[in-house]
Amino acid sequence: MIKMLVLDIDGTIYRSDYTASEAVKAAIRGLVARGIKVVLATGRMYAAAVHVAREFGLNTPIISYQGGLVKEFYDSDKTLLQCTLPVESAKIALKILKEKNIHFNLYMDDTLIVETDSETIRKYTDERKIKYRVVSNFDEIELKNINKILAIDTNAEKIEALTDELNEIFKGELYIVRSTPNFCEIANKEATKGNAIRYLAKKWNIKKEEIMACGDQDNDIEMLLSAGTKVAMGNATEKLKEIADFITDTVDNDGVCLAIEKFIEE
Repeated sequence: MIKMLVLDIDGTIYRSDYTASEAVKAAIRGLVARGIKVVLATGRMYAAAVHVAREFGLNTPIISYQGGLVKEFYDSDKTLLQCTLPVESAKIALKILKEKNIHFNLYMDDTLIVETDSETIRKYTDERKIKYRVVSNFDEIELKNINKILAIDTNAEKIEALTDELNEIFKGELYIVRSTPNFCEIANKEATKGNAIRYLAKKWNIKKEEIMACGDQDNDIEMLLSAGTKVAMGNATEKLKEIADFITDTVDNDGVCLAIEKFIEE
């Protein structure tokens, strides 16, 4: 029996237009009403995920920053778990990104900070309903409580190569993964969705076989491996599909609803 359903947001319950279908909303709200723990696990910052949790009527902590921050929102704003980037490692990563002329977002204390204001960053923040702060140079601010660094490029091959290179440089030191073809996430080595899920499962006394997880990108691999029932979206990466127990339909065809019907409603 599934007691905990863990869901990625973008590409899993949110379509490319950053909306969810009424069918997906209804299915998830129905599970909440039955007492099933429905948890969002996302690479998004907490501020960009909390409105999604409210939209679906959730009453569980949010796993944000790939697992770097687990925080309540429904009856308190208590932080349950937090893993931030080591400052010296972050400085090295920022230097590499600058040298490669790759755009990046810096997240500190759940605030998005950039050095250059642009249409790209305005589009990014508008889509996620968040605010951001512009500084002239990161060297002029104190780096602390760094949630993550996000490298962004329209060239997916460039991001793939960057991810591989950074993983070699920071092997065993940081958690570096692609969350979309164009996003490279740089985080604390313990900041994985899998670690955060295991933390909540232990807190609620839920066994691995009672957990179902559903995602679409490489950053969901750790999430699926922490669950007894592993579901990949039809639009998922090949790496994620390889470890899945079940490949459901695409996000545009409400694949989450199909997975819920198959494994929870049966």
